[in-house]
Amino acid sequence: MKIDLNTVKKMAHLARLEFNEEGAEKMKQDMTQILDWVEQLNEVDTEGVNPITTMSSEVNVLREDVVGEHLSRERGLQNAPQKDSDYFRVPKVLE
Repeated sequence: MKIDLNTVKKMAHLARLEFNEEGAEKMKQDMTQILDWVEQLNEVDTEGVNPITTMSSEVNVLREDVVGEHLSRERGLQNAPQKDSDYFRVPKVLE
């Protein structure tokens, strides 16, 4: 499938992209290559091949959620450089 400059300009407008003539020509070539590659994939016989949902065969190793002992508020604030009753005090970062 061939892409012409008109198609590139229409897609650029829809995507709010701006190209100079050189960039539009390069984009036309790249898009033509992509569509040619997809056409090649369409020729591959995939009968009996299960679709994949991930590119990796690794499995996540998860641990059990176990309720443990948590720090009390007082102990959590014990080494805070600045605190205000129940909260950490930090420098203002937004005006």
